Amino acid sequence: MPDDVATVVPPTTRWRPNIKPSMYWPLGLLAAAVLYFIYSYLDLFFRAQVIPPGLHEFMNTYLPLLNINEALVYVMAALGLNVVVGYAGLLDLGFVAFWAIGGYTVGWLASDFFYGQRVSFFGSQFSKVNNIPGFHFNIWTVLIVAGILCAIAGIIIGAPTLRLKSDYLALVTLGFGEIIFELSFNGDNLFGANVTNGNRGISPTDYPRFLAFTPDGAITWRDLLPSDGLPKYILFCFLAAMLMWGSLRIREGRLGRAWLAIREDELAASMMGVPLMRTKLAAYAIGAVAGGIAGVAFVIHVNGVYPDQLKFSISITLLAMVVLGGMGNVWGVTIGALLLAWTNSTLLKEAQIAIESSEAAGNAISVVLAIIGVALVVTGALLVRRQRPGLILVFIGVPLLVISAILAFAKGSVSFQFFIFGVVLIS
Repeated sequence: MPDDVATVVPPTTRWRPNIKPSMYWPLGLLAAAVLYFIYSYLDLFFRAQVIPPGLHEFMNTYLPLLNINEALVYVMAALGLNVVVGYAGLLDLGFVAFWAIGGYTVGWLASDFFYGQRVSFFGSQFSKVNNIPGFHFNIWTVLIVAGILCAIAGIIIGAPTLRLKSDYLALVTLGFGEIIFELSFNGDNLFGANVTNGNRGISPTDYPRFLAFTPDGAITWRDLLPSDGLPKYILFCFLAAMLMWGSLRIREGRLGRAWLAIREDELAASMMGVPLMRTKLAAYAIGAVAGGIAGVAFVIHVNGVYPDQLKFSISITLLAMVVLGGMGNVWGVTIGALLLAWTNSTLLKEAQIAIESSEAAGNAISVVLAIIGVALVVTGALLVRRQRPGLILVFIGVPLLVISAILAFAKGSVSFQFFIFGVVLIS
């Protein structure tokens, strides 16, 4: 062969998984859920053999199963609010009302609340064996009924607001949430009937029958006790996954495209033939169904309906989750809900404990805030002097200087939980 003839070497090919980019988030969340389940299972049944003490201590402090289950409940509710706010662009400040309706549905259909009746439909084995009065329906029936009641409530709240926008819509939905909150406290004498049992709530509710584990780790089917956190984790993951799947499927369909059109330009959408009344009511109804499912899951989580847990702050937290994750983005809302729920339940408490227990940590945070505050104030003043926009930097820097001074002199007597929560939201 002549020396001037080039030899063609075929390129080496590396095997890569044929995964669509749209599947990265769902597969990532699935992998995280499975890994956490494997760890929790091994930690619960085989801790001494396979789980190092340091890992157990870390996970028990920062990622306890109880807090993860509560975070999954918030994910369900945030996905429902994402339909209303993220898809259709309808501001809702009373979403906790659907959470409450779903919770009270469990209290009505899975407890001894109606002690004058004895109706059971594949309910808990405990209520059947002990012949407990009241309605005792299985968890799937309760979920369906809660979804129907919340959909009706969503239509009721949506009907008067069809012509409202912006702040006026927020005020009406806020009023609806507060009405439900007051009814939960004063519903023990509603026109002579006991509907909510007042401030005592409805407790305990029935134990749902679901997959569980025996003391040696084998799978069984029985009532879930309050201590069965791992089976509840499986149930909540399944419910959250179904809501994610349904939310994505609806968004890709005709109804979802109509919601997005209304969010972008309501007038243009109506001119293109989108029925505004029917489409908005559908957004309220479908979003409310997810809120009701979250309410049912929360009652399973705490084993009761308590009116003092149905506060307005839940609606604001859910709205923050939707905004943080990106309105209309299912995966972003899911991550935002998990992050803020974990921040509320774990990060704020642990950070406050660290500041209070460590003088060095408090001093370090004080110095860092002081440096950032001085830098912002000086930069803002220089920009203002040069007639450039910099006043906002001064407004941010001065509070940071005040906080650093308080932290330096007051030490651990000041709570910085809201400050940390604000930093997480801004970040």
